[in-house]
Amino acid sequence: MAKASSGGTPATQALSRAGVAFTLHPYAHDQGERHFGDEAAAALGLDRARVFKTLLADLGGELVVAVVPVAAQLDLKALAGALGAKRAVMADPGAATRSTGYVLGGISPFGQRTRLRTVVDASAADFTTVHVSAGKRGLQVELAPADLVAVTGALTAAVAR
Repeated sequence: MAKASSGGTPATQALSRAGVAFTLHPYAHDQGERHFGDEAAAALGLDRARVFKTLLADLGGELVVAVVPVAAQLDLKALAGALGAKRAVMADPGAATRSTGYVLGGISPFGQRTRLRTVVDASAADFTTVHVSAGKRGLQVELAPADLVAVTGALTAAVAR
């Protein structure tokens, strides 16, 4: 997992540096749980369409980030098309953790070790605020979708199904 100073996680530090308003929502993470986004939505009493998971895909040697609702699945063909690639596959979990500096279930779109091209599903614009991982299991950050897109330099596209 990425190291954080006493000022929070690398994700919250990146948001603070960017001057973005955000709210942290901690919850008790069950160490046996592997459906991290569903766990966060249930623990916080949130609509699964408003909680977004951060996934990494591989476009033939280039890792990219997709931010999609927990209630949906990533459409790899749509992701590839949005980024001008022929094909996308889910990234190897080890490569995802090495590239981002975060553990699975705690990967945030912010404060990653290596800045990757990012696509945020267009459905994020349906909400005033959305929730994404704050950089560790058991912690979500709530912020405006426009800030999510701006801080990550993301493209928005319909990449969830």
